[in-house]
Amino acid sequence: MNDRTGERIGWMAGWIGGFIWVAILFVVFIYQKKFVAGLCGLLLTVASIIAIFSLAPWRHPSTPYWKLMLTPYGIFFVSIAWAIWTFGGLESVGVNWWNLL
Repeated sequence: MNDRTGERIGWMAGWIGGFIWVAILFVVFIYQKKFVAGLCGLLLTVASIIAIFSLAPWRHPSTPYWKLMLTPYGIFFVSIAWAIWTFGGLESVGVNWWNLL
């Protein structure tokens, strides 16, 4: 029987490590009394934990990895948008759409 220990460690540590900044920021925002931003961060953290555990590859051994990774990546990109929004948008740090060129 294959217990897939390395896969479990990689999946869990990788995704949790990728989302730890969201949990840290939501705690910081709650401390700063920015409750809307903090609660949005809490929701994103909870959604990421649910996605990490429920879409684990060992729970769905016949599903391709790319399908399992769609939801966590989606939450990750929403988290990036949330962080940009909570810090005042791209313009607040001097970045605008012309920088893409």
